[in-house]
Amino acid sequence: MTDESSHYGYISNKDDYLRRLRRIEGQARGLQKMVEDEKYCIDILTQVSAMTSALQSVALGLLDEHLGHCVLHAAQQGGPEADEKIKEASAAIARLVRS
Repeated sequence: MTDESSHYGYISNKDDYLRRLRRIEGQARGLQKMVEDEKYCIDILTQVSAMTSALQSVALGLLDEHLGHCVLHAAQQGGPEADEKIKEASAAIARLVRS
């Protein structure tokens, strides 16, 4: 692999992903506090929904980066690596659809 392809596709947006994941981590701590403080269940569910949406957004971004970088590069090279990357992407999409 060349230097350009030896990094994962999300690397150029790494700081953004980390920022978003830290925000999600804060949301999880907030949810724990809401339960500890015995907040209204609908308010907790609303926050769970917001956190789920934020995680899905991160997942879709990573998937897009994977398809546009890792899968594209493997497809350009051809061979068994291309087949493997396509299978990985399909499996990841299936997991996201099921979640």
